[in-house]
Amino acid sequence: MGSHRSRRLLAEGAAAPDFRLPRLDGGEVSLGELVAAGPALLAFFKITCPVCQLTLPFLQRIHTPATLSVYAVSQNDPEDTREFNRDFRITLPTLLDSEETEFAASNAYGISSVPTLFLVERGGAIARVVEGWSKKDIAWLGDKAGINPFRQGDNVPEWKAG
Repeated sequence: MGSHRSRRLLAEGAAAPDFRLPRLDGGEVSLGELVAAGPALLAFFKITCPVCQLTLPFLQRIHTPATLSVYAVSQNDPEDTREFNRDFRITLPTLLDSEETEFAASNAYGISSVPTLFLVERGGAIARVVEGWSKKDIAWLGDKAGINPFRQGDNVPEWKAG
């Protein structure tokens, strides 16, 4: 991350810090706007992270705006992020939290590794935090969205550190 100060990862039950980040497809959005219609899953990632490359396609399957919206939060520049999304067939709404902004949102949430996921409820409370890949947590998120994120033939590990 951009900061040299040690930050503590926000925990479940904590208030999610508001932010205003650029959208990959143009414009800006705040956390308040994202959770106004219901819970939102924020998925912080870097394009070079192998565990992120594993995780994001499963989050793509879970993304269901009517029940659980998933927002990818890239720590890379727009061009590299577009290429990542194209290569991994990610069409999730994508926000940019890059070095240019000194990783403001990532630092506010205390992220030290990616992927890190935060399920933020409508009122702004953090309901779930997932660091790295957890098959159990992805299944739980899928259940919350009413989706089975795993398909026959998916060979995925139970856990991988970010």
